[in-house]
Amino acid sequence: MFKKILIANRGEIACRVAATARRMGVRTVAVYSDADANAKHVAACDEALHIGGSAPKESYLRWERIIEAAQATGAQAIHPGYGFLSENEEFAQACADAGLVFIGPPPSAIQAMGLKAESKQLMEKAGVPLVPGYHAANQDPALLAKEATRIGYPVLIKASAGGGGKGMRAVDKAEDFDAALASCKREAINSFGDDAVLIEKYVQRPRHIEIQVFGDTHGNYVYLFERDCSVQRRHQKVLEEAPAPGMTEAMRKQMGDAAVAAARAVNYVGAGTVEFIVEQRAGGEMNFFFMEMNTRLQVEHPVTEAITGLDLVEWQLRVADGEPLPLKQDELKIRGHAIEARICAENPDNNFLPATGRLDVARWPAHVAFRRNADGESFHDAAPVRIDAGFGEGDAISPYYDSMIAKLIVHGSTREQALARLDEALAQTHIVGLATNVQFLRHVVRSPSFAQANLDTALIPREEKVLFKQEPVGLARAAAAAVAQALIGEKAREDAHPFSRRDGWRSHGVATRRFAFEFQGEPAQAELRYLHDGALALEVGQVSGALRFTPAADGIDVDYAGQRFTASVYASGETDHVFTAAGATQILAIDLLAHAGEVHEEGGRLTAPMPGKVVSFTVKAGDKVSKGQPLAVMEAMKMEHTIAAPVDGTVAEVMYAPGDQVAEGAELLKLQ
Repeated sequence: MFKKILIANRGEIACRVAATARRMGVRTVAVYSDADANAKHVAACDEALHIGGSAPKESYLRWERIIEAAQATGAQAIHPGYGFLSENEEFAQACADAGLVFIGPPPSAIQAMGLKAESKQLMEKAGVPLVPGYHAANQDPALLAKEATRIGYPVLIKASAGGGGKGMRAVDKAEDFDAALASCKREAINSFGDDAVLIEKYVQRPRHIEIQVFGDTHGNYVYLFERDCSVQRRHQKVLEEAPAPGMTEAMRKQMGDAAVAAARAVNYVGAGTVEFIVEQRAGGEMNFFFMEMNTRLQVEHPVTEAITGLDLVEWQLRVADGEPLPLKQDELKIRGHAIEARICAENPDNNFLPATGRLDVARWPAHVAFRRNADGESFHDAAPVRIDAGFGEGDAISPYYDSMIAKLIVHGSTREQALARLDEALAQTHIVGLATNVQFLRHVVRSPSFAQANLDTALIPREEKVLFKQEPVGLARAAAAAVAQALIGEKAREDAHPFSRRDGWRSHGVATRRFAFEFQGEPAQAELRYLHDGALALEVGQVSGALRFTPAADGIDVDYAGQRFTASVYASGETDHVFTAAGATQILAIDLLAHAGEVHEEGGRLTAPMPGKVVSFTVKAGDKVSKGQPLAVMEAMKMEHTIAAPVDGTVAEVMYAPGDQVAEGAELLKLQ
């Protein structure tokens, strides 16, 4: 086995690879950019080397610097993680040329599967079913538009070298094709250095089901069953689970055999994932079509580990070191059900706009990462809750990389048990400092479609009424929790002198204390009364009643107006963040925190909603625009974001040029 490996990645995957390497007695080397100098993955490894600037192209995509780091530290192999250089055949070949083992497939397999068009041609020869589409090399826009018409709308434009939902657009009608194609090509060239695309028929009510495969250098292949990754936004996965609900043993074997055939066709070695689009028909019949092969470990690999009891990173290291696969196909079994939730820095209620900032609070549910048998070769039954995180409390989420903060994985004996555990674990996940999708994930898990396994890639838009802009806590409970937290804080600060106390004590009469709040953008009032017997009465809007509370290990136990609940309250600036079992919310407690933040109208200014790069402007000074018309395109966190006109008007001035880096809140243009 290797004595030392370099991990050519960052975040949670670098931490996760380091954990397995440490258990196997393999030393690790981290690499980091300017932005990641104090990152968690740097501390997780035995050594760390700086490789460049914050932007990926200045650091994590500079494979020559990574190889130099491996050679300088005496590493024998390089684990690429996923993303960045993990599917770059030039990097894999450069590793081999430098005498380093690339912990992944051979360059020829990456090349064969790396371009979607060519891989589909190869799969057609191997007898793997394909979605109707255009996969040829000619990239003339007029030809692509003609092919889209031939295939029939709706169609899907996909970056040939892409992955992770980047460079992908669904197009419903011909008049939208040219703009979607241009956007795909821009995103593809920025993310992969290749703007070639392919066109496919957009399958109606599709499910995204993928098969985990493994091959070794001795010609052995297995499939480690399937994962359902149908719940997506922007063609990126949100929730993944294994096994796929509704999967029959016959179809599992058909898909598994097809995935192994795909791997054999390119002499694949190591961990890979063959992705299929599954068409659902009346009567429960399902047909599957090859979509692509990801020649690397997947983000969602922990759900496969949970149901098989295997450590896939350990398998990667052993196979890369020349060992045969640890198990044969008939030795692999499915145990229970697992679901993974991707916790991301983003605002689902604002079109999933990425968020940046500091994790002022990052509290996770009780969890176990790994448990092993005495022989060290396999897991015990999977832990009920597992957290794979690349960040901790106090860390900053920068605009340079992907928005994922952590992965939350749960396991149960049944899907129903796994669902219940996931909802509970999400309720115990408290993040303050930037917007996240945690509450959105709870809404998805509780939605009728997901709960009943009515899955397809359109689940999120179909369930939008119960997923977005939800307020599960309510003003009364939010205000009661905020008041209780304020009173607990005052009691902790007070001294022994009775006249310095703020508990409402009076020699006669009933003391009254008034509060002003802002909740869900609306002003609200509350009145707290200190009664003679020491009891408290609180009136919030139309709700009034006794208020009792007791500090608890996990927050505050609150009893208000006949309702009991436990809340955790964290103050951030002028806002109290309230977490309860029902959900989470925010309330601006004005007189509890001295003064309210002022809201200023932007007037005719259009500002950047996040830090990033200006890609293009679609207008110039003097142009008349209509409400909803696209005005500019920005790129941040590897994705493009369109900024539209909020009202009809005339462009007075454009403040930046394409290619400029802008800060959050920067004025992009003026609109009259």
